[in-house]
Amino acid sequence: MGAGDPIQWIIIGVIVVVIFLWGPQKIPDIARALGRAKREFDDASKEVGTSVTGAAPRMTPDMTADQALVETARSLGISTEGKTRAQISQEIVQRARPQA
Repeated sequence: MGAGDPIQWIIIGVIVVVIFLWGPQKIPDIARALGRAKREFDDASKEVGTSVTGAAPRMTPDMTADQALVETARSLGISTEGKTRAQISQEIVQRARPQA
């Protein structure tokens, strides 16, 4: 980054404008509000991530695709006895669809 980098000047300009608009005493309040908003967003992102990844068992390197399919079906309470892969897959998809 050079001394005349326009991004640096834009950031400095924004900071100066913020100080003039809200005054120096409001900057910590604004920073706290931004920090809280970021924390809430991160918490919500983690919550969504755990609910999605927690639904199906993790596939290990030594697990075959058939084993992963059967494990997923069992975790959803689907019986796999005497069913083809296609039938098991179809039941998993039906179970995963939201009920209207």
